[in-house]
Amino acid sequence: MLEDLRALVEFAHAGSIAGAADRLFRTPSAITRQLQRLEAELGAELLDRSTKPPRLNSLGSRVLERARDMLQRTEALRSLASPDAEPHGLLRIGLAHALAEGTLIEPIRALTEKYSKVQLRLLSGLTGELFNRLLAGELDVAAVFLPEGKTAPPPLLTNIIARDHMEIVQGAAGNVGGDWESLGRAPWVLNPPGCLLRASLIDQMERAGVTPTIAAEIHHNVHLHLALIQSGYGVGLLPARFIARKEFIGTVEVLRPPSFELHLSVAIVRVGQLGALERAVELLEHGIRLLFEAANTTKPVTRSRRGVPANRRKSQSRK
Repeated sequence: MLEDLRALVEFAHAGSIAGAADRLFRTPSAITRQLQRLEAELGAELLDRSTKPPRLNSLGSRVLERARDMLQRTEALRSLASPDAEPHGLLRIGLAHALAEGTLIEPIRALTEKYSKVQLRLLSGLTGELFNRLLAGELDVAAVFLPEGKTAPPPLLTNIIARDHMEIVQGAAGNVGGDWESLGRAPWVLNPPGCLLRASLIDQMERAGVTPTIAAEIHHNVHLHLALIQSGYGVGLLPARFIARKEFIGTVEVLRPPSFELHLSVAIVRVGQLGALERAVELLEHGIRLLFEAANTTKPVTRSRRGVPANRRKSQSRK
């Protein structure tokens, strides 16, 4: 019916069947059949054929108004579904708590500046919660951390865009040794249960024969974690890119016990294709990737033996 409605619109615009045929690159007989088929579908005559050339009757004029509206809406739908269209519409982005920090404003600002017709709606949450919202159709994409080598559960689609790693840290004045036994006795500042980072850390500690003593459970607030660690309240996990910032260098000390590795993948997760919003999501992915590539992850002073900074031991060994 849409093509028949288009024939009606072009007939009204051209003023004749021949003119409509020229505009649609069809024969006059094909246009005549389309108009007749539309009349049969609606069960009413739309053309006054008592005149030469025929013209729309009163009902035909009213149908014409609706036909134009329907065709405009159809084009809007096609534009919404086309990845080649200019990005527009509402883009609902979920951010895992561990990623929801101030530096993300740069890729978000770049997206809105380039694609002014895109309206963003941001939501932070636990990774599992974001997955559920994606599956429920409440989010379009989610930026999350995943354990290295893992992907989101199907039918969700995972695009790994960057890598990150976590460090065990204490305040610069701390006296906790860099071995698992010392870390097992130390108080810890961690995310609450359900956090993938916490689970991975505890798994590695249990394999080393120790269990962390929890002094504080702070819900995914990296700045509060840092403040508690700097004050000496406990040791904790922080992103390497975060503690390598100029304003934090010298305020914390990295503790790297034997075989400790906690690498993460930064991923954009979605259910399927997003049509006209595809290029906006690609720009967001690019911006987040640049954040991690540009991060200075030069390591602060580390200890792997109680009380002896690694860089000092290295200098002593040369004497």
